[in-house]
Amino acid sequence: MRVRGAVLREMGLPAPYAESRPLEVVELELAPPGPGELLVKVGAAGLCHSDLSVIDGSRPRVMPMVLGHEAAGEVVGLGEGVGDFAVGDHVVLAFVPACGDCGPCRAGRPALCEPGAAANTAGTLLSGAIRWGGGFHHHLGVSAFAEHIVISQRSAVKVPADLPYELAALFGCAVLTGVGAVLNAAHVREGESVAVFGLGGVGLAAVLGAKLAGAGEIVAVDVVEDKLDLARRLGATEVVRGGEGAVDGVRAATGGHGAETVVETAGNADVLAQAYQATRRGGSTVTVGLPHPARMLSIPAVSLVAEERTLRGSYLGSCVPARDIPRFVDLYREGRLAVDGLLSHRLTLDDLNEGFDRLARGEAVRQAVVFGN
Repeated sequence: MRVRGAVLREMGLPAPYAESRPLEVVELELAPPGPGELLVKVGAAGLCHSDLSVIDGSRPRVMPMVLGHEAAGEVVGLGEGVGDFAVGDHVVLAFVPACGDCGPCRAGRPALCEPGAAANTAGTLLSGAIRWGGGFHHHLGVSAFAEHIVISQRSAVKVPADLPYELAALFGCAVLTGVGAVLNAAHVREGESVAVFGLGGVGLAAVLGAKLAGAGEIVAVDVVEDKLDLARRLGATEVVRGGEGAVDGVRAATGGHGAETVVETAGNADVLAQAYQATRRGGSTVTVGLPHPARMLSIPAVSLVAEERTLRGSYLGSCVPARDIPRFVDLYREGRLAVDGLLSHRLTLDDLNEGFDRLARGEAVRQAVVFGN
């Protein structure tokens, strides 16, 4: 079938993207779903910094590629052997397809699925197949910036049909990553202090997660004043301007000790070093950002032992999507997780380059391409 989609032919074109136009909307040939695969009509797709990192070359991927990974849609076709989904199901897509059989999957850590990681690196579906014609690759098993996509059934989680697509999409990345980092990686307990460095969609979702966990102090850090204001509305008890004085600001907001848990979402090694410095003795620093692979982190090695410090990464919020997406959706529907506060802009497919300019300038939280359905 022929579908419209946004393709990236080469990485590293300069901003502003409204001028260099790295994403080109073209007609694509999409093959039918193979065994264990679904044909999905995309309802909405979010613009994430991970997409921007592919565009600017700091997250290298095989080219050319149909970009996008945070999405929701409707199942409109089934490949052979699909038993858990039916035509008409509404689904949120997870950007790591989990095989269910490898060591990490059996250990309950599907974000580290070995075949899934290999497929994502190669730009294929979980089976190793490519369903795009013209030599285009799949982005993280999803390629959400297209009207229809073929995905592995292992990339999909069913959600209620009355959940708006532009909100449902956010559960596949921003909410999983941010809320999951607080609940699943940091295991924040009631009354503890939490600081969040970087207030994009993931960082603000981490603020929501800290509020849900009952954190006593929630300190939000960013360089953009509007995001600090939004963080207050979403549950932050204190806000700190990012930059040179951020560590002192977090310490001042937490009685001079630093926060017990600090979550870093900026994908910047210098910000991660600040987040570590802002963590109190005995505390945990959790990073979900993805800096350029060449960037290194330097910390005082003795602090890990002498201060009983923990520094850990969290990919996909250390979540099990089939378990956590329905759980987080339920919390949203109960009014306990204000996911709608993350959505700042609705776009069309043709607005993508301008949307990524807005994201690069820090002027957006979560933008969503909303398809006509």
